[in-house]
Amino acid sequence: MSDYEIPSLQIDPTALPPPLLTSEPGSFAQHTFQMRIPHIVDETLGHNHFPPDIRENLLDLRTEIRDGRIRQLREVAPDVGFWRAVSAPFEGRSWLDVPWYWAEAYFYRRLLEATRYFQAGAGQGFDPFSAMKSDEWQPAGAPRAVEELMSALPAEGNARFAALVRASLWGNRVDLSYRSVAGLGIAHGASANLLVDDTEQVWRLLRRRPADKVIVVNDNAGTELAMDLALADFLLGSGLAAQVVLHLKQQPFFVSDALPGDVQEALGALAAGPRHGAELAARLIAHLETGRLHLRTHWFYTTSLFYFQLPADLQTELAAAGLVVVKVDANYRRLFGDAHWSAMTPFSAASVYFRAPLLALRTLKSEIILGLRAGEAERLSTQDPDWLVNGKRGVIQASLRS
Repeated sequence: MSDYEIPSLQIDPTALPPPLLTSEPGSFAQHTFQMRIPHIVDETLGHNHFPPDIRENLLDLRTEIRDGRIRQLREVAPDVGFWRAVSAPFEGRSWLDVPWYWAEAYFYRRLLEATRYFQAGAGQGFDPFSAMKSDEWQPAGAPRAVEELMSALPAEGNARFAALVRASLWGNRVDLSYRSVAGLGIAHGASANLLVDDTEQVWRLLRRRPADKVIVVNDNAGTELAMDLALADFLLGSGLAAQVVLHLKQQPFFVSDALPGDVQEALGALAAGPRHGAELAARLIAHLETGRLHLRTHWFYTTSLFYFQLPADLQTELAAAGLVVVKVDANYRRLFGDAHWSAMTPFSAASVYFRAPLLALRTLKSEIILGLRAGEAERLSTQDPDWLVNGKRGVIQASLRS
């Protein structure tokens, strides 16, 4: 299949619950497009010295989101045909009257159009979020978090694995597209906030059958990426995986999403930091040189498609992995069509189409959850009405093939 085609569905679409919509009164989806997305435009303007035409483009985009109607892309770029096809049903509608995940994905694509990311000139290939990301690589940011983690890790394999999995999970709280959550911190020991924990199942699987390849579908740069790298190093060093492949974004997406260049920046920041981080960086560089650690991008990851719409090449690649680790909230939404599932729907039943052993590490930042016990969602709603979206809680959920 050639790039930017729309693959066929791997599930019956009538089996999906209704999608989350930006038109739902009082929903987090609606709040995102009323408040969070316009603020992201403002932050992008504030962190960059764009020329007047790009500033005007971004201001026009912000106005369109708040008061206007959705339009198609107007530039020449490799993915324009794809976006025109998937966006045709929503053209001319309000941004507050469309499926939420599609709207977020399309906003980030429109932001790249506004900054002329694909066009010849000063903006070509420029990450408009790079200035915001760079703060995370200061000594007090990700390097310190890595040092604190590595210096306190248990020596025993099972416990060490569990601590690194949790660090990879809670590292997602440091999310530049949702800054109110970042202040919660990584909280490695926040077991009370872990609603589902299938870590032991994954440990037993990898101990019984070490993986030729573990694929990690990454999310944010900065602290979260640093925690992902620490987990990858353990998988390789312990023999649980012969190779770890990091699936990164090929272009800027969701503000702080990690690009291949962010991995190189991470290694440089860790190498220049305290002992544990520097030693970790040295091991990771060696793994990259030998090919045991590999960086990969695919156009699918920066689109509005769901995981049951995987293009054939990526579907084959993921299916061959001994374990696929899917990081955090947006990918969780993509696993399940960003829809109104019952909280008691079994995680494994809803992800049965996924052809490899699957591990989802997710802090809760959207109104979708599966795999909870009867009555648990109701109890949490009574205790904390915003529990689904405030990032305080997380899940480690697995669906493992025998």
